[in-house]
Amino acid sequence: MATVSERRAPAAQPLPAAFFAREVLTVARELIGCVLAHGPCRGVIVETEAYHQSEPACHAYIGRTPRTATLYGPPGRAYVYRSYGIHALLNAVCEPEGVGAAVLIRALYPLQGIELMAQRRRTSDRLSLCSGPGKLSQALGIDLSLNGSSLRGGPIRIYPRHPRFREPELVRGPRIGISKATELPWRFAIANCKYVSKPWPWRRSFV
Repeated sequence: MATVSERRAPAAQPLPAAFFAREVLTVARELIGCVLAHGPCRGVIVETEAYHQSEPACHAYIGRTPRTATLYGPPGRAYVYRSYGIHALLNAVCEPEGVGAAVLIRALYPLQGIELMAQRRRTSDRLSLCSGPGKLSQALGIDLSLNGSSLRGGPIRIYPRHPRFREPELVRGPRIGISKATELPWRFAIANCKYVSKPWPWRRSFV
C-alpha cells in the first residue's frame, strides 16, 4: 500500500464561478499565474486587461445586444469575439449576472502542447507563441464557437495558479489596442516577463 507521501496530490479543479463573480479589477489581477487549458494545450496567464460596462472601451457600454449578451450572463463564462475581422479574442466574464464586465486574456507562458501551438502559429519562437490575445487564441485553437461556454465545464478551462506563479510580482498600466478610456490603468502583467504582449508595461506603476 502506498504511503501518504507516495500518493498523488488531488488533481486541481477548474476555478469555480464564484471566483469570477467579483469586481473585475480583482479578477484581472488574480487571474495572473492561473493556468488556461484547451485540449492538449496549456499556458500560464501572464497578462490581462479589465473591461467594465461603465467605460466606453467595453463592448457592454452600449447596453445588451445579441453580441454583448454573453457579457451580461453568468460569471465564469467565455466571451469570445472577433477583432478586426481576423482574431478571436478570449475573455472571462466577471461580476454578478446582469453586469457587463470581463477580463481579456492577453498573453500566456506556454506549458504544454507547445509543438501543436507552434504548428498553428507557424513559428518556433516560444516567446511569441502566445504574446498577444489573438496569438494565444490561434495557438490554443480557440474560436467563436466557444463563446458562452463554461470556463469550469469546458472545453476551455481555467485552473488555479501554477505552483511556480503562486505570488507573482505584478505591474499595471493603461490598456493597449483601444482608442477609448486609454487613461485607465487596467492592464496587468507579471513584472519583467518577456512572454507578455508589447509594448511591455515594466516601467508602469506597480500593483
